[in-house]
Amino acid sequence: MLGRLLLSLSGISQILGPFIADFNETHVKNPNWPPHARFHNGQTMSMGLGLGLATLYFTHRHGYAFSSPSVGVAREKDSLMTAAVFGSLYWLTGLSAILYPGSLAVDPEFGEGFPQFWLFLGLAAASWGGWGLEIIRLNGGLKKRS
Repeated sequence: MLGRLLLSLSGISQILGPFIADFNETHVKNPNWPPHARFHNGQTMSMGLGLGLATLYFTHRHGYAFSSPSVGVAREKDSLMTAAVFGSLYWLTGLSAILYPGSLAVDPEFGEGFPQFWLFLGLAAASWGGWGLEIIRLNGGLKKRS
């Protein structure tokens, strides 16, 4: 189930990525950062944790606990849509952060540019690609047309 694997990759990356990338001298331990910037960085790391856990929950929750299989499949599709939304929010908001006035993706003493761009875009795409693959699977796969 490649689709669930892609959704899980996004969820696990949301849980671990912010702590790996931010709990160091460039963010949390940066002596140049004011306390309020640290507060918002902590908020962002915790948001990644929450979104990642929600992504994993909805990715792996199954809908077959109903008397009707069609109701179970509908619930599973709904769970997967929810997982894709949760699985992409952190990455999409990361992409949008550069649009705020005065925003930089990297503090000047640590580099320049937007090194997170392709990672954020790729993990957001993994969420929606995983969702799409799972929906195709649940709909019976790709069928040949005659």
